[in-house]
Parts: sequence; structure tokens; C-alpha cells
Amino acid sequence: MPAAASHSPTSRIAVIGAGPAGLMAAEQIADAGHSVEVFDAMPSVARKFLLAGIGGMNITHSEGYEQFVTRYGAEQTQLKPILDKLPPEQLRSWIHDLGIETFVGTSGRVFPTDMKAAPLLRVWLTRLKQNGVVFHQRHRWIGWKAVDSVSSCSDLVWRFETREGTVERQFDSVVLALGGASWKRLGSDGAWQPWLGEAGISNRPLLAANCGFEVTWSDYLKNNFAGAPLKQVALSVRTPAGETIKRTGEFIISEYGIEGSLVYALSRPVREQILAGKDPQLTLDWLPNLDEKALSAKLRQPRGKLSFSNWLRKKLKLPAIANTLLRDCIEDFDPNNMEQLASALKAMPIKPHATRPIDEAISSAGGICWDELDDKLMLKKLPGVFAAGEMIDWEAPTGGYLLTACFATGKAAGTGVVAFSR
Repeated sequence: MPAAASHSPTSRIAVIGAGPAGLMAAEQIADAGHSVEVFDAMPSVARKFLLAGIGGMNITHSEGYEQFVTRYGAEQTQLKPILDKLPPEQLRSWIHDLGIETFVGTSGRVFPTDMKAAPLLRVWLTRLKQNGVVFHQRHRWIGWKAVDSVSSCSDLVWRFETREGTVERQFDSVVLALGGASWKRLGSDGAWQPWLGEAGISNRPLLAANCGFEVTWSDYLKNNFAGAPLKQVALSVRTPAGETIKRTGEFIISEYGIEGSLVYALSRPVREQILAGKDPQLTLDWLPNLDEKALSAKLRQPRGKLSFSNWLRKKLKLPAIANTLLRDCIEDFDPNNMEQLASALKAMPIKPHATRPIDEAISSAGGICWDELDDKLMLKKLPGVFAAGEMIDWEAPTGGYLLTACFATGKAAGTGVVAFSR
């Protein structure tokens, strides 16, 4: 890795992207006494952060740290040293320092006491501005051009599209925190990938993560049950490595297929199997707290004059949609075949065949390959240029894991800039 550049205290430093990762990077830089400018394409900052917080701002998770780190799957090795410097408890302390209290919900998820993102963001922006951070809104990064031969950040002219025309700037250090490609209307559109590719920086295609999946339902199911929630159930999926993962919770049967928190928790292995042209072997357990032996005993009880649907509802407390889903998902379904029914209720196959569009996803997978970055998240081929947040190739389930890693990578990139600017 090239030696850190020696800059004066007046180093020109920019952060491009004003989401949680970018703002956290700006905070580290400003706290070290450097001037820093933040550029963002939108009229106001952190729009995705604000929208995500409307239903309850899930900042992080309270589970044990060793278990917490495993939630990042294949990327936990790269992310752990970064998370070590801003683990969940330290992130909560940082929020408390802003004057925002937090609490742990019944699921172990951590929220601000008022459940909202706006008060936290408002206090944070005030502190950043008081610390000298300058914001440039409606400045959309549209790529760069070289001054001469490119050997570092300072050899690049950074171009921004504004309402007054194109603005060109040069910087000694830049943090890129432009997000992935979900929720395009809020600023994350993945437009940066070709520019990095042209500079010889490898990045994986951006894919939908924490997303819904398309399933072919009957017209009857779509017309009568689209939007129906399935609660206190379990989903299992086979990973590409042959491991079976099972999670409990709830999800929604939508007109196009399936969505909701339980589906999002398994979206990575389901997506990977679909992309590999394989059956994800996704199965639904309607009664995860009842073993198959006990279920078979219940099913042997006489039905009397009850219809099949009412019998499922009264005996097993299953919703009306259960009858329709069984007929949609089980070939040659016979409600009088108790062996088939017991098996179906414990492992009903659901056959997703595609992810929903990435713009509908909560987050995205893919991005800058880890081997393009050093341990401070600086691009090895462009000294002085750093990356943070969802631009990097990692993904995580909902539950606070996404935000924690965005904050942590932002901190790592910001402290990397400080070290580079000495």
C-alpha cells in the first residue's frame, strides 16, 4: 500500500453521500480538526434513513456480540475488525451522547425511545454543522476526470451536477458513501459502479437483498388472500452449501409472492439458489411449536360435520388461507390423506422463482470487492479515496444489523481519512 500522503491541516476533504455512513465519516474527520464538505444529490440529507425510521427506527440489536457478528454471513471476517471499533453497545452510547435515549424491544432490537429517526438526525446535523461540516445539497456526483496520470485522489477532478450547471472540484481525500441501488427515489441508484469499473476497481453486480420473491399463485388465492399475514410460523431454506437454515416469525402472502421480515431474513440463501438455477427448497412450517407426532395425533381426531377449512381453524387455529395455500402448493392435495397433510403442515413447499426488483428491496448486495480495499477502507488503486456503507460488498438482515454496519464502516473510512491526512 502506498505511504500515507502528507497534507497540511487545510487538506481538501469531501464526503459524497449524506446517509448514516457518510455522516459518520464526516464526524470522524471534523472531530480530528479537519474541514470537510459533504455532497449529496438530494434536497435534504439521509432520506432513506428517515423513511426507514417511519415505522420505528431500529438502530441496532442487543444480542451477544459473538452471535451479532455472525449475522453478516460470508462477510463477517472482513466486517468484524470494523464492527469491533463500533459494536452495538458503543453505538448506543454514541446515540445517548446525542441526547437520544434508547430501549430494547421484546425482539432484542434497539430503538430510540420515541421510535423515530428525525429527532436523532436533527440533533446529529446540528452537532456536525457546529463542528464546521459544510453541506452541499442537490450536488449529484457524475463521475471524475483525470488531471494527468492518476496516482491518487488529488489527480482527479470530481464533477457534480447542480441546478446551476456542472461543478468541478479537486480534493486530497474523498469518502464515497453513495449506498447501493435500493430505493432509487431516495438517492441510492448504483450509478457509481461504471465509474469505478473504468478505474479498474472490481465490484460485484448490485442485487436485491432483504427483498420479496415472486411465486406463482392461483387467481383464487391472489383475489382472496393477497396481503394476508402468516404469523408464528417458520420458514426453512437450503443454502448453496447444503445447510438448512430455519427461522421463525411472520411474513405476508402478496399478490406477486411472499414478503415480510421472515422472508427478508432468508433472502440471501433463497436468492443465491435461484441465481444458481436451483430450487431453494423453501418450506413453511405452520406449527413450529408442535412436532409431527403430536400433530398426527390431532389430525386423527374426527372431523365431524366441519368443513376442511373450519376444521383447520378450530383444531389447529390455522387461518382460512391455510386451506388455499395447501391446494396451491401441494400437488394432488387430498384433505383426507392425513399422512400427506401432516407432512404438508410441517414442511409445505413454496417455490419462489425470482426476486422482486432491486428498487423495491430494503437493501442491496454486491458492490466494491473487499480485495480492492485496505484495512482502512481506502481503495488501493486510488490512494485518498475511501468507501463506506452499502457501496461495499456485504449484506445483512434487518434487525439493526444493516444500520450498525453502515455506521461502523463510515467510522472506519472517516478515521482512515484522518490517518491519511497527517
